[in-house]
Amino acid sequence: MQNSYRLVIDCPDRVGIVARVSQYIAGQGGSLLEASYHADPLARRFFMRTEIAADTLAVSPDTFSSGFAKIADEFSMNWHLRDASKPRKVALLVSRASHCLADLLHRWRSGDLQCEVPCIISNHESMREIAGWYDVPFFHVAMPADAEKKRLGFAEIERLLVQHDIDTVVLARFMQIMPQALCARYPNRMINIHHSFLPSFIGANPYKRAFERGVKLIGATCHYVTEALDEGPIIEQDVIRVGHQHDDQDMLRLGKDVEARVLAQGLRLHLEDRAIVVGNKTVIFD
Repeated sequence: MQNSYRLVIDCPDRVGIVARVSQYIAGQGGSLLEASYHADPLARRFFMRTEIAADTLAVSPDTFSSGFAKIADEFSMNWHLRDASKPRKVALLVSRASHCLADLLHRWRSGDLQCEVPCIISNHESMREIAGWYDVPFFHVAMPADAEKKRLGFAEIERLLVQHDIDTVVLARFMQIMPQALCARYPNRMINIHHSFLPSFIGANPYKRAFERGVKLIGATCHYVTEALDEGPIIEQDVIRVGHQHDDQDMLRLGKDVEARVLAQGLRLHLEDRAIVVGNKTVIFD
């Protein structure tokens, strides 16, 4: 895979953005490997993602960024330049259900997900064996019902995340409501898989409630975590058809495949800077 830099931009829409950005990249010797654009006429905002071949730039990333900052100020841009060769550090948090964790670890080890996995954190010891199979450090943090003890548990999780210099937190069926402080520490960098096609069946036991409602489609939703439960910006979703012959356990079994697939795709979009958050929505350059 050719090494690249990713330039991601979000700004008020106006004439000339693509031209100015492209001219600047070309002026630094940069050759584009990929370019994606989207103009939102309602929000009047413009979104842009470009991949620049790293070996074509005639200047260092710092020099490139310093020069580009002038254009960014002129167009009131939110932007970042990321070196794609430097994988982000991802922590995987999990409770009892192992299917999403196992799937992510397999994809990571096989090279399908470009990241590092410095640690797995769980409130159940039963996940230690899976971590051992992939030689990833495992940390058990108890989450008792007592409010004060749970607060201490989340404080320990935060300490572990800081200790391992974590960039992205993935809740791979971590069945705990994340506290406000952690949500604020990792804005648009904490990813959850909800076993329902949101906004339907928010909260616990969605398959049971879907069965009772007699739905014909069940699904899963990968979204960024915010203080509002299961209401963060959606990154990816998918569904599978069910019928009258399926009970809630069938739905649970069928849903696991969808959950694993959706979470992996959502994480990939995030890691590749293809998800741009705007308000409580996302622009996805897939």
